Amino acid sequence: MHGGTHGSPTNRRLGDDGRPGLPRRPAEARGPAEDRTPADGSAAAAPGGARPPGVHVSHDYPVETATLSLLVRNVVDYAIFLLDTSGHIASWNPGAERMKGYRSEEIIGKHFSVFYPPEDIAADKPGRELEIAVAEGRLEDEGWRVRQDGTRFWANVVITALIDDTGELRGFGKVTRDLTERRRAEQALTERRRLLSHLVEAQEQERRRIAWDVHDDSIQAMVAVGMRLQLLAGRIPEEHAAALLRLDESVRDAVTRLRSLTFRLRPPGIDRHGLKEALTSYLDDVLSGWGLRYTYRHSLDREPPPETAVTIFRICQEALTNVHRHARATAVAISCGSVDNGVLTRVTDDGVGIDPRHSALAGLEHFGTMEMRERAETAHGWWTMRPEPQGGTTVEFWLPLPPPFSPAAPAAPDLP
Repeated sequence: MHGGTHGSPTNRRLGDDGRPGLPRRPAEARGPAEDRTPADGSAAAAPGGARPPGVHVSHDYPVETATLSLLVRNVVDYAIFLLDTSGHIASWNPGAERMKGYRSEEIIGKHFSVFYPPEDIAADKPGRELEIAVAEGRLEDEGWRVRQDGTRFWANVVITALIDDTGELRGFGKVTRDLTERRRAEQALTERRRLLSHLVEAQEQERRRIAWDVHDDSIQAMVAVGMRLQLLAGRIPEEHAAALLRLDESVRDAVTRLRSLTFRLRPPGIDRHGLKEALTSYLDDVLSGWGLRYTYRHSLDREPPPETAVTIFRICQEALTNVHRHARATAVAISCGSVDNGVLTRVTDDGVGIDPRHSALAGLEHFGTMEMRERAETAHGWWTMRPEPQGGTTVEFWLPLPPPFSPAAPAAPDLP
């Protein structure tokens, strides 16, 4: 690759023949600083890219420089090397050889654009990165880089402009990390969360459909049956009326159970009145039946959108179910508040606390705790569970809220 084609910020320091693409400029065309031993302590490369065997540190260098040279030579997880002022490689460490595949004699003197994919070279990215490093002192970037064998890896790159005491540019220091495995892990996690988000969304839509069907069809039919039984009970002989009234009572019990089912499937207050009413109804209806005292504090600046409200409700529902099943608690405190453009929710009980054998810290989470964590993280929030000093457990989670609706922005069309 020819350094002059990549927007070098200091083309005036190229050779007198004006050929920036030469693998290595002759000594007479280089500045005084470039004839010195590179800053990593290695011996200067000979013309043509060759360099003497071994690495020698000048006895004139201070002890700190020799120690730094030793550090650079022994680092194998990072590519650490120097560029001259036009972007040609002036030093090479074992980490660079391990990461990029070039031996020092193969790469020293070449322009560092050799590490960039063709599309970045066509866009003059190497030259622009040097210009930014000169203007701002350093540049950090992540992107694809190319090894000697042509394979690509995802790299984090830091380029630092090396300015001497007189303000003159002497070259660049370059540190590269291979983040390919981390990127793959992040992509796998992102894909997993995307699929989980779709699954949760589909699950909530199906729950809503079933809840509406049960409410609008089955419950209404059962209520009508109950009303007819009551009418019939007043028209038939008394010895048969008692049987009809018992049947009517069974129908009313069935209606109650169906309403409870629809509430568990999709709290009606979520869609009509928001999170506060839905949680309040749930606490009134369910916790009293469990014999749990509760307090509920609601201090939200604005009502979360329905899907966020449903996620908060579901996590609270699961947390309270865990309290009922495992905590042996007598009281629970629930709070929802606006924090950092989101909703921070806490569920604290006075029970026996977390069993260390099943705590999140031990990596042995129950399915319920895993479900709570997954719901929060799928919504781009976080979830945690911790023991309280005086006994009991707190489940705490935070979910972000979308920006408030702006009248200037066009409203999204209503879904059919």
